[in-house]
Amino acid sequence: MSNGKNTKQEQTPTINKIEIMDKNKIYNYLKRKGIWFEVTAHQPVYTMKELAEITFPYPQADAKNLFVRDDKKQHYYLLTVKGDKQINLKEFQHKYQTRRLSFASENDLLKILGLLPGAVTPFGLLHDTEHKVQLYIDHSFLDGPGIIGVHPNDNTATVWMKTEDMISILKEHGSTVHVMQIA
Repeated sequence: MSNGKNTKQEQTPTINKIEIMDKNKIYNYLKRKGIWFEVTAHQPVYTMKELAEITFPYPQADAKNLFVRDDKKQHYYLLTVKGDKQINLKEFQHKYQTRRLSFASENDLLKILGLLPGAVTPFGLLHDTEHKVQLYIDHSFLDGPGIIGVHPNDNTATVWMKTEDMISILKEHGSTVHVMQIA
């Protein structure tokens, strides 16, 4: 017998008992913190080549994010550079004295950052409650207008915001953030 009420509740997906923040939760999070941001909605993109086909308000500020790990799977890094830059992992490894690096698996991406391929973003660090991932963000995002464009945990939009605000919210979360010259 039904009482006319919907007893099936929608549940927010979780990873390691942490609620996953979809793009709307990211927008609300930024609003609650009083952080300026703009959103550009677009078709799903999986590569920088696909992203280059979209007209953006701040094309010089789009970010490329690489999620990598060391050969022992002990240390994880998110490397964030401007979209037109290349990252040489061997040079990064030598400069920052890490073990041999390679791309983290899709399973690690989902388990640690709560993200799917194509949606890699610094916002994923908000899911990393164990603070396994260190962010290395290129200093060039602080130049000029100081804006960065990243996915809001979803590859169907790009959030534009002040780089300093991105760094602040991640540090407030407890993430390790390095501002360095990467590429």
